[in-house]
Amino acid sequence: MGPSSPARAGEGCLLHVTTPTGPAIETRTGWALLLSAFVVATCGLVYELLAGTLASYLLGDSVTQFSTVIGTYLFAMGIGSWCSRYVRRDELRVFVRVEVLIAAIGGASAAVLFLLFDRVDDFRLPLYGLVLVIGALVGLEIPLLMRILEGRLEFGDLVAKVLTFDYIGALAASLLFPLLLVPHLGLIRTGFLFGFFNVAVAIALILMLPDKRLRGELWAAILVSAALIAGFFGAERVERAAEVAAYGDTILYAKSTPYQRIVLTKRADDLRLYLNGNLQFSSRDEYRYHEALVHPALSRVANPRDVLVLGGGDGLAVREVLRHQQVSSVTLVDLDPAMTQLFTASGMLSSLNGEALSSPKVRVVNADAFRWMRGNRRKFDAILVDFPDPSSFSIGKLYTVTFYRELARALAPGGVASIQSTSPLAAPNAYWTVSSTLEAAGLRAQGYHALVPSFGEWGFVLASLGPLPAARALPAGLRFMTPESDRLAFYFPPDMARRATPVNRLDNQVLVRTFEAEWAKVEG
Repeated sequence: MGPSSPARAGEGCLLHVTTPTGPAIETRTGWALLLSAFVVATCGLVYELLAGTLASYLLGDSVTQFSTVIGTYLFAMGIGSWCSRYVRRDELRVFVRVEVLIAAIGGASAAVLFLLFDRVDDFRLPLYGLVLVIGALVGLEIPLLMRILEGRLEFGDLVAKVLTFDYIGALAASLLFPLLLVPHLGLIRTGFLFGFFNVAVAIALILMLPDKRLRGELWAAILVSAALIAGFFGAERVERAAEVAAYGDTILYAKSTPYQRIVLTKRADDLRLYLNGNLQFSSRDEYRYHEALVHPALSRVANPRDVLVLGGGDGLAVREVLRHQQVSSVTLVDLDPAMTQLFTASGMLSSLNGEALSSPKVRVVNADAFRWMRGNRRKFDAILVDFPDPSSFSIGKLYTVTFYRELARALAPGGVASIQSTSPLAAPNAYWTVSSTLEAAGLRAQGYHALVPSFGEWGFVLASLGPLPAARALPAGLRFMTPESDRLAFYFPPDMARRATPVNRLDNQVLVRTFEAEWAKVEG
């Protein structure tokens, strides 16, 4: 049928007839179909971002995960587009079915992947399987839409309008996802919400174009809608179920913030904190870690009055700092206000850190440490760097020569910094890369280590502007650090001895790749 031919008997007219020379008079249905292009494009990109984000959260190395997920997704879209050539009739019916399928599979994808993570031997199989299925279905959408509209719009007008709505939808998804959806809804709720948008497109088209043949599709769409709504409001239960399987302990607290997922678990007298699934401390032996982080540095400063703590929003490092009576001011810089508020307001947690965050000596600043250090003009007698391990590029920037130059600038004469630096036994190349990077920033670096049962053999590095002074007296009441253990901590046996390592820079982030490769061997 040509662009100016009347509709054949029994064929639904989606748009008023349009001629190249006459005015384009588009019906409500036509605009609904064009709006569908916007919705499906937004939903399609959201599913892609969900898969990439989940892969980076659960598998680490965000650049690798996003690259492979996006590449697989685009390849699958190509397959879907190619397969659309075999749809020779009932394009509208097929399009509605595709929308219902995408709604069900894409909408539940984040929940399914969270639940499967600790239940399958190889998480990548369900991850990339879902990416392939969703991508192929998304690849069908735009060709089908254009086939439905074909003959009702001039070809150039058709392509321009469909692609315009498609690209605007992609822009909307790319802005909404990081700024609104993940911080306020979380990944699981976001998936269910956009699944509902997909199925809403199907329902709207069925209702606007009544066709007895679509009754089955309508009931399927209604059932999927009900399931997605239930999933949206039950997302927290889904997340809890996934975490119970992952952690195996009683979950006392779980919350998604704009920055991370915070989970507190308890088994008998052991309280554990996890951030994005990674153990941060166990209450049974955290004192070993925090005494080793703090006291070798402060005991080598003649008069440690002003102290800076970077990271460590749990307040446990600050607790150790306050054991030194000379300290008059502690500045704690931690990105997530939810962390510092939790460890200030909760009686159980504030008793663990000795109510350190409520001390009048302590000032809490919730800010990105990288940016804060660049704007800082104060000098500190001691700086304690308690960041998570460099498992992603967003954290890896805090281990670069650029950041350590800012750290050197913030050290007062005679000042000493201590940096947690992963395990010199499990990841020796990553560990010694921290020392190489500190030295490239103009600091003197001295590595040391301590046994923390929850983590194994753990490493730290002392950094100073000049020669490292000898240790002075340690504060009373310590459970782990003694003058003898301080001395032995600086001895490295051959399996942990220093080796040649590159410098971690912002433009190469070699530390992240080294860290991931070494820990992958340990975890098998």
